[in-house]
Amino acid sequence: MHSFDVVIVGAGAAGLFCAGVAGQLGLNVLLVDHGEKVAEKIRISGGGRCNFTNRDLDPRAPHRHYLGENPNFCRSALSRYTPSDFVALVRRHGIPFHEKHKGQLFGDRSAEDFIRMLLDECGAGGVTHWQPCTVQEVHGVEAPGGARYELATERGPVQGRHLVIATGGLSIPKIGATDFGYRIARQFGLRIVPPRPALVPLTFASADWAPYAQLAGLSLPVAIATGEKKSRMEFHEDLLFTHRGLSGPAVLQISSYWREGEPIRIDLAPGVDVAAQLRRAKASSRKLVANELAAWLPSRLADAWAAQDPAWQRPVGEASDKALATLAERLARWSLVPDGTEGYRKAEVTAGGVDTRGLSSQTMESSQPGLHFIGEAVDVTGWLGGYNFQWAWASAWACAQGIAAAAAGR
Repeated sequence: MHSFDVVIVGAGAAGLFCAGVAGQLGLNVLLVDHGEKVAEKIRISGGGRCNFTNRDLDPRAPHRHYLGENPNFCRSALSRYTPSDFVALVRRHGIPFHEKHKGQLFGDRSAEDFIRMLLDECGAGGVTHWQPCTVQEVHGVEAPGGARYELATERGPVQGRHLVIATGGLSIPKIGATDFGYRIARQFGLRIVPPRPALVPLTFASADWAPYAQLAGLSLPVAIATGEKKSRMEFHEDLLFTHRGLSGPAVLQISSYWREGEPIRIDLAPGVDVAAQLRRAKASSRKLVANELAAWLPSRLADAWAAQDPAWQRPVGEASDKALATLAERLARWSLVPDGTEGYRKAEVTAGGVDTRGLSSQTMESSQPGLHFIGEAVDVTGWLGGYNFQWAWASAWACAQGIAAAAAGR
């Protein structure tokens, strides 16, 4: 029987980092993952360059960039392990990086740099790494040496005083996502906030989307919103038309807040008083309405929009004031009701997860002694732009520190 201080299941961002930190704090660590490759989500993130954190994160106000039933839960971990802390680690490993925009930090070369860094950190901590290796069963035990958990794995039984679940959520099943973490949580009596795809493209009924399907590939900056009053969220980002609906950073961001049956509202020309511009054009221009719109919109979108109403398919000087006012209003407040999302196969993250009310914000330990949950498995979901990776690093660090402190106090 193999015995360890800590068994970590899941060799993604959170699991790798937790293993490295725990090992370097003097703990005997086993890291297990069922996948053929390590850290696949890191490998594909940021267009292959890894958007590894965000400088704009304010740990004093986590609700600004994180959602969940209790967004303030993540304040403790995020304030104790900050973006600057992870940047310092990246610098120590000599990995070049740059800030893209809105505080987003990317590697200059490849996401492989960050995977190698995390594996090197595990090596420095003497971490035992079994991969691929499936965990078949987990049981609570009371064994000699203080072991609380026994795992049946492909490489034989393993015992550990602490068990850390870092298996993520359901997003991108083709790279190995499963519901393992949720099953373990339920097995030990923890509540799960219902999971759903987040940071995901939105889709529309084919008949409703027919006028826009031809615009697939077209992108433009917009203001996008959903919700009402206190629940209202708005983002200013780029929108991307697809064959089935909408994507791009604007839609990925708003998708985390959108609820089934609710509309999204889009201003296609933010910062432009389209009504005033059209009134001015009517007095002096002989151009078609679509050609006037092309001053603020991509020409393909301007053509598709004008084609929706015969009153807009004429020279702007011949269009009625009412028709132009209606056009301006609809461009500024395009309201659509999605029929769904592209689902977990295209979702960058999973919202929901292990209820934070059953976890310690200091150590990520659950109400079941010695059982910890970190990263995406927890009901903490960040905005697009490096926030989810920072939660992975911070929750992993807090967990490793908590386990080390518990070991020192034994």
